[in-house]
Amino acid sequence: MEFSIDRKELLKGLHRVQGVVERRTAMPILANVLLEAKKGQLVITATDLEVGVRGSYPAQVDKEGSITLPAKNIYEIVRELQDDLVTFKKKENYWIKIECGKALFNIVGLSPEDYPTVPNYKDKKFYEIEPGVLQDMISKTLFSVSNDETRYHLNGVFFEKPKKNSSTVRMVATDGHRLSLINKEISFSKELNFNRGVIIPKKGLNELKKVLDEGEGRYQIGFDSNNFIVKKEKLVLFIRLIDGEYPDYEQVIPQSNTKKLVIDRGKFLGCLKRISLLSSERSKAIKLVAQSGTLVISTSNPELGEATEELEIEYAETTPIEAGFNAKYFIDILNAMQSEKISLELNDKLSPGIVKGMGDNDYVCVVMPMRI
Repeated sequence: MEFSIDRKELLKGLHRVQGVVERRTAMPILANVLLEAKKGQLVITATDLEVGVRGSYPAQVDKEGSITLPAKNIYEIVRELQDDLVTFKKKENYWIKIECGKALFNIVGLSPEDYPTVPNYKDKKFYEIEPGVLQDMISKTLFSVSNDETRYHLNGVFFEKPKKNSSTVRMVATDGHRLSLINKEISFSKELNFNRGVIIPKKGLNELKKVLDEGEGRYQIGFDSNNFIVKKEKLVLFIRLIDGEYPDYEQVIPQSNTKKLVIDRGKFLGCLKRISLLSSERSKAIKLVAQSGTLVISTSNPELGEATEELEIEYAETTPIEAGFNAKYFIDILNAMQSEKISLELNDKLSPGIVKGMGDNDYVCVVMPMRI
């Protein structure tokens, strides 16, 4: 194995896999990246058995071959090199020599035969999708995913077609304390066969976000029975689906909240950030009291003190309504929204609140109340 490659291309490929490789694992090879030099390309692959990424980059291949190398170490080395061209030459016992200008490194690797294979996607059906659609759906749901590993079926975002013959797709996420739901119209929705929907794990979606953030390109998505697959030109991302039954989330979305507050999103967000500075670090508990065009946000913490702020809102009822919530949940929701004004729909202090952007019925968030 011997090849030369532009340092910037190599760095881009190695950077893409850093979030995928598993550094603390019982399988040391999962901390490595697989390099395959063939047909004028360097193929870089990484997987943790849940998420996999494979990209092809132009290279001058003098001798084809493959090797696995420590992903973090090789990335840090390439990042610090100064010259434009990097040369790799495989030696005995899976050692490899790396040269760049006057810099020389000899690195020990592992056998490529022991590296896990990524799913075969060549015969799968793919659909082209606007990257902005995926970005929007992910950014508006991912923060609600549960981090509790004992509730593994909540450790991802639920992706489904809410109606069989509709052109609408939906993403839902919940951790039991809050829920985020977004609908989008896509042209190929009717061709998708989701059955009961699929659960896409949080780590995989975080890696997809990084790819989407790279900017313009032709994105395609596809599914098989176990994987969600995303293609962008010569890059492929594999995300193993969570095997589990997603709960009936529609049960927790209130249908009879009659008290509607209309609030300036930016002012509400700033107020929540200020008031929560004195709230409990663990619960972030705040109290909301609405009455006659005014919303009072407050918190009380025996260890730090008290804070209160008043906002003008659109709410005509003279009978006050109050409820307690976790401020962080509201902050996450408001950060994800773009609407200038939002509606907060309440019923009583023991019922969940509904948050929507004014004029945007495709994005709904539910927040469970707290006893204060």
